[in-house]
Amino acid sequence: MQPPRHIVAASALITNPDGKILLVKSPRRGWEFPGGQVEEGETLIEALQREIREEAGVETKIGVLVGIYSNIQLPSKVIFGFLGEWVSGDLTTSDESPETEWVVRADVLTRITHPAIRDRIQDMLNFSGKAIYRVYTMEPYQVLEQRYLSE
Repeated sequence: MQPPRHIVAASALITNPDGKILLVKSPRRGWEFPGGQVEEGETLIEALQREIREEAGVETKIGVLVGIYSNIQLPSKVIFGFLGEWVSGDLTTSDESPETEWVVRADVLTRITHPAIRDRIQDMLNFSGKAIYRVYTMEPYQVLEQRYLSE
């Protein structure tokens, strides 16, 4: 039997000193927060900072863990969601994110159309100090389990 293969990814809600939120526009998923897959030899935080640098051109400080998300459809993914802060740099674009923008907090959810990303960003915007764990499938989007990790 072949060992299971899972994609490990990290994402973050990055805030600048004005309280605006960093959004990047993916050609496949529309507006979202930055993040991506962890490569071999990287820590979660290193991978996340690299992805943010590649997608938006800025340096960040990664803070608290907001949630762990498990997409159980193949290829299965485990995604860690964090809060973070802008440290330096001006926004740039890339092939992965042809548009980047600092968005007023009140307008963030109006930009998000992808259901799993919308749920995750809502967790980040409403974070109360308790990390969440959510299991879901994508086609169709269906939450199979959800609970706070401190319960």
